[in-house]
This record gives sequence, structure tokens and C-alpha cells, in this order.
Amino acid sequence: MQQPARIAIDLGAQSCRVSLLRWINGKPSIEVAHRIPNAPIHIGESLHWDLDGILKGLEEGLRKAAAMATEGVASIAVDSWGVDYVRIDANGKPLCQPYCYRDERTKATKEDGDKRITPFELYQLTGAMPVPLNTAYQLMADPACGIDAATPWIQLPEYITTWLGGRRVSEFTLATHTGLVDLKTGNWSVEAFAKLGLDLSAAPELVRAGTVVGKLTGPLAELPAFKNTDLIMPACHDTASAIAGIPTDLTTVAYISSGTWSLVGTRTATPVTTKQAFDSGYTNLGAASGDLLFHSMINSMWVLQQCQLGWEAEGRPQEIGALVQAAEEVTISTGFLDMDAEALMLDTDMPARINSELKKRGFDEIPDVAGNEPIFARIIFESLSVRYAAALASLEQMLGRKLTAIHMLGGANRNKLLVRLTEERTGLKVEIGQTESTTLGNLAVQLASAELGGKPVDAESIRKWAEVLCKG
Repeated sequence: MQQPARIAIDLGAQSCRVSLLRWINGKPSIEVAHRIPNAPIHIGESLHWDLDGILKGLEEGLRKAAAMATEGVASIAVDSWGVDYVRIDANGKPLCQPYCYRDERTKATKEDGDKRITPFELYQLTGAMPVPLNTAYQLMADPACGIDAATPWIQLPEYITTWLGGRRVSEFTLATHTGLVDLKTGNWSVEAFAKLGLDLSAAPELVRAGTVVGKLTGPLAELPAFKNTDLIMPACHDTASAIAGIPTDLTTVAYISSGTWSLVGTRTATPVTTKQAFDSGYTNLGAASGDLLFHSMINSMWVLQQCQLGWEAEGRPQEIGALVQAAEEVTISTGFLDMDAEALMLDTDMPARINSELKKRGFDEIPDVAGNEPIFARIIFESLSVRYAAALASLEQMLGRKLTAIHMLGGANRNKLLVRLTEERTGLKVEIGQTESTTLGNLAVQLASAELGGKPVDAESIRKWAEVLCKG
């Protein structure tokens, strides 16, 4: 009898995927059943996510997957980027389209939060780097937008799970991205909520990855493939899922998850909340197995993506593969960007923002004209590799252990130029991971959960299934 299929939903800032795992002749086969374009949208002066569009696309994708999986679907799990959430009414319906973390409304609340509790004190409480995009500062901004602070909220992938029929929870890996979890206890930090003036009663129940939170219900459950489908919490944060998809031990290996953001770090057993870690921009976030991911978050391909959007609007579109190839041939030295500069975190007019940052740092500006697009790309890749090297040097010093290699995963690992520049700047060999490591990790947690009877998963059971999936 054929094993039942499983579905991984991965919500990305550029696209959302519905992927189907089936067992063909006893071997795993993963196929993207449906892909949904995604991007922040402007509603008035604010930046939001098109939740209605995402849900419509997911329903279409799940129907496609059900038609493919005639053997039935055992479980579904949803992961996503961190920090964004949905405020819901008494019936569990969204009050509005969720805000995007890049909306500028958190600038004022971050300043207010810093007066209530210093950033370093908050860091010592939660282990999470207190940056403006954190859920904590977004929640603080809601009352000014007309939303009562006591209104229940739920993070984006967990909201999708409740939409499918699961109960309202917050999974540990994603919860740590709020900046409101006490990593020493693994629960919400009562002190952090109180100091920031937030309502703890509005927060969901915390659970670990691997927890079964219900069965698929509603119209989709009427499809034959979905008659008895569990809803499982994976590592709901996409990076934690991606790391869960690595089948090797990370004791002496660093990871670089390179995409819209780059995350540079490794796994640790306990939080690192020293002043050096704070000053170096390192955060402590949950891993699928309940331990921690200690890494620095770096603004990454977002900068190039915004350039591409601007160029396309001006009638000179740039396909990423061709752009990387052309950037390989660039010999002009234009200096380096501070990839963490605030101006590069925002959307629109990115070439102009890059030139402004170059000017601040004493470098020549790049004329934003046709033919110069590869020069912009090259400076972004060069700047990223320099930032990676600095982050890894800090990591070795803080943890007191020598790194022997880098495991690079995410969409940017197809960028041979960035890989080469990273090896040159760090002196470490870069191992190329699975392009869709997030999907693999999501599915590995589902399989480990099933094997453990729906209980929270451990590192060894996840790694075992990740290896099975990677080998295919």
C-alpha cells in the first residue's frame, strides 16, 4: 500500500508555494503543486500583505495537490517569514490586511520601547535582537492605527493553519521572532510584555514544532484526499525549517541562509546574550528541535530585488541569472555598501538609495542608466560577501570554536558569483545546500512528528528524515 502524501506550504515575501511529497516506489518525490506570486501592497500610506490573495491562491494550490495525491494526504504544515501577524475578531476573522514588517509605523514605537526598557536589557530578557521590524514594536503600533491592544493576534503561518481548521497557537521558532519570548523558560516573557505595555492575554498559546493542532475542516476536507488530514506545526519560521532541512551536524559548520534576508550563524544549546553578541548584531532564535539558532540578520537580496522592480518599471527588466552572469564580468571598483544601512531596508528608489549610501562612505556614485545594472548587482554581491566575513569572524570569537565550512542555502545559493566571493572573503569552503531546504525541513518535521505520535520533535529524528528526503 502506498504511503500517504504530505503537503508543505511555504509563504515567502516574493512567492508562496504549495509542495507535495509523494512516495514513488518507496522513494520520496517532492513537487511544487502551485506557486503564488506575493509582494507587499500599499493601502493608503501603509504597507500590507494581500492576505485575501494569499488565501485564494492557497486554496487553488491545495485543490491541485489533492487531485494529484490520489493516495490521500496525511498532513499539512505551514511556514513563513517571521514577525508579521494577523489581528482577529471574536469569530477568528482578520480585522484588516496584515501590516508588512517594512512599514515605517514602527519607527516611533521602537523609540518609545527604548525609553521603557533599554535595547540591551530587552535583549538579555528575550535573546532576540530588538530591531524595529520585530512583532513587539508592530504590536505597540496597533493602537495608533485604531486597533485595541487587547485584540487577539496570531502570526501569519499559524493563522493559515487556523483557516484550515487548526486551533490558535504560536509555534516556538516563530514566537521567538516576536522579541517577547523568554528563551530561558521557553515561554512568553511576562516582564517584556509589561515593560512594553503589551497585553499578554492577546497572545496565543505557545507550542513546539511537531505538535498536531487539529484536522483539516471546511470545504477542502470534502475532497477525497483530505478526508483525514492532520494539521501539524512545523518549524513555522522559514529559516528554522530551512536549517531543519540540513542533514548534517552543525557543530563546526556555519549556515548562511541567503535570500531576501541573509542569516549567518550556527546552532547553540543555550542563549548567548553578552554585550559583545548584542553589539555585533547577533540574535538568538528558536530551532525546530527546541534548541537555538544564533545568527546575525543581514539585509540581502532585498536590495537587488528593489533595484529590479525599479528598472522593470522604467522598461529595462533584468532577469536574475543574466544579471549575475553580467556582474561576473564587471571590473569597475565602486566600493562597498553598509548592507545594514536603514535606507537600504526600505522599498522604492533603491538605485538612488545605493548612490546616497556610496556618497556617504566616500565612494563614487553609479549612474542609474541602461547598461549599468550589472555594476549595481556587483556592488551588492561584493558588499554581502564582506558582511558575511565579518559576521563569521564575530561568531567564531563569541562561541570560542573554529568553523570549518559554510552551508549555504536559499535561492541565492544558485548565485555562483556570491558563492565565490564568500569563499574568498571568509577563507572557508562553501557547501551548497538544497535550493528548497525550507520545504525539506517542513516535511522532515511532519514525518518526525508522525513517527513520534504527534509529539514535539527532536534533532535526531528531524535529521534522519532530512537525510531521507535529501537522498530522494
